Amino acid sequence: MPSDPSDLDTGLDAGLLSPVRAGTRAEAATGDRAWLQAMLDAEAALARAQARLGIIPGEAAEAIAAAADADRIDLPALARRARGAGNPVVPLVKDLRALAGAAGEHVHRGATSQDIVDTAAMLVADRTRRVILADLNTALDALAGHAERHRDTPMAGRTLGRQALPVTFGLKAAGWLLGLLEARDRLAAVALPAQLGGAAGTLDAYGDRALDLAAAFAAETGLARPDLPWHTRRTPVAELGAALALVAGALGKIATDVAVLAQSEIDEVAEAAGPGRGGSSAMPHKRNPALAVLIRSAALQVPAQAQILLAAQAAPLERPAGEWHAEWQPLRECLRLAGGAAATAAELLPGLEVRPDRMRANLDGLLAVLADHGGPAGTGAASALVDRALATYRKSPA
Repeated sequence: MPSDPSDLDTGLDAGLLSPVRAGTRAEAATGDRAWLQAMLDAEAALARAQARLGIIPGEAAEAIAAAADADRIDLPALARRARGAGNPVVPLVKDLRALAGAAGEHVHRGATSQDIVDTAAMLVADRTRRVILADLNTALDALAGHAERHRDTPMAGRTLGRQALPVTFGLKAAGWLLGLLEARDRLAAVALPAQLGGAAGTLDAYGDRALDLAAAFAAETGLARPDLPWHTRRTPVAELGAALALVAGALGKIATDVAVLAQSEIDEVAEAAGPGRGGSSAMPHKRNPALAVLIRSAALQVPAQAQILLAAQAAPLERPAGEWHAEWQPLRECLRLAGGAAATAAELLPGLEVRPDRMRANLDGLLAVLADHGGPAGTGAASALVDRALATYRKSPA
């Protein structure tokens, strides 16, 4: 055993304490190397945009783009060197200039560190959002299938944890469906803009080509073109965090219901069995709702991380004094936790086992109580409500 615990630390975060995102595509899209490559992609896009307008030679832009390879950068050393300037762009520009050779003098021309980090954050968000939306679509398709198949499957509705009136499982699935659909659409609609403003947000280094360059830079990155630099107008990051919290919340609602309905005393649904899934280290007879638990773990964390992004909007003057820096890790956590939850839901929902016989057995006791009190025994407009939810889903863009 090492005498110093720090000897064990390689700087690798493999998700040991965050299994909901371990090994997922969202984790890969948000790792340190992905962020590093996004910063290099931003530098390469800036060089290409400047070459397009004749600000730097075309061959210089080509050389910078060729050098912008994250595998050529010592990542742990770069992270340590970032402590000196308070952000990773300052040492990264030095490394990229060296890698670009004679073209190095054209690297980062007129830009500021925040331009590169903010643009990289939006690139990472764009790439991760595509993964998240694909998994959400898989989950939505599965929910629509459950709603349709169980449109008329009766079960006990429960309010405040107690049996209340009859509902249908199709209606429950339809509620999950629309909640997740609304969250997906909100995430898909968030604008992800490039950032280019220079030292004080005036694009002063580019003269009369400033506005043209801002447009060309956004086009080169594939991101939205903002009307103004947004160094201390943090709406894009705050909106993204809020949308990811809504996604995590919608998934958390589903996972919570699944975990409750899978309790031994209710036993109306179960996660699909699989090797190593749902096992207990102490009680081999148990089959735990492991996937639901993972989703809930993310749903409980993302809102807290998003709160930091919302608080960071109170940035002073023309450059944040810590608020911007405080966004980086919470934004990554929002992306990869919501992404991990979406991936887990895409695994959970298609294989969810629904047990109508058990639902009926639990419902019989409720019906007997309702009969004694002269209460309603039907499911009301549940079937029609399911049809409305399905119609809404089918009309929505994928």
